Amino acid sequence: MLDGVTRAKAPARLPVVLSKAEVLALLDSLTGIHRLFGQLLYGSGLRIMEGVRLRVKDVDLRGRAIVVRDGKGAKDRITMLADRLVRPLRQQLGALRRLHEMDLRDGYGSVWLPHALARKYPSASREWGWQYVFPADRRATDPRSGIVRRHHISDQSFQRALREALRRSGVVKLATPHTLRHSFATHLLESGHDIRTVQELLGHSDVRTTMVYKHVLNRGGRGAVSPFDRLAATEADSDG
Repeated sequence: MLDGVTRAKAPARLPVVLSKAEVLALLDSLTGIHRLFGQLLYGSGLRIMEGVRLRVKDVDLRGRAIVVRDGKGAKDRITMLADRLVRPLRQQLGALRRLHEMDLRDGYGSVWLPHALARKYPSASREWGWQYVFPADRRATDPRSGIVRRHHISDQSFQRALREALRRSGVVKLATPHTLRHSFATHLLESGHDIRTVQELLGHSDVRTTMVYKHVLNRGGRGAVSPFDRLAATEADSDG
């Protein structure tokens, strides 16, 4: 309270959300592996680091699900996998399998594992299920261990690809990779899914965090009629 006046809490900043047409234009402007990656961020509501760290064992094509391990707040969750992404993901996993087998033949094929897992299962880093779904183009030396490994794709490489796609698509909003997650949530609510379902898919611990997307839907006074539109009705009545 200041001089008898209580300061109002500043409203939460509304996220940038793309329309469905804008999402389609943006994703279609991505190329190569970045297109599938962007489609997965939007189709499953993933954060960018959840996407780059996704492992083979956490993609359930039959069950149409993605398991997110150690997400924000060190929590695991299950989110949806779009039917339209099953076929391209199956193709991606097939190409990845051939790449992994080549790495193994060359004497490599291991990926980074959390230290507790690496100690408990020393051979797990070379197993198929632990491979990254979106691997880097080249093997590199892990500076922490000195082991030559194939890491996941760089989050920065996707950010650059998205900026270029944004320019090509003609979408004028200042979209980032996280905008795809915002759009996922907003479009789910727009299509009639309840707030608790969206909260669970996003992995929010507090439903109030998810409620911001309700505010996005209400932006511009949806459901209300502009008084300017009512002028037309008044004019029509007076003309009659």
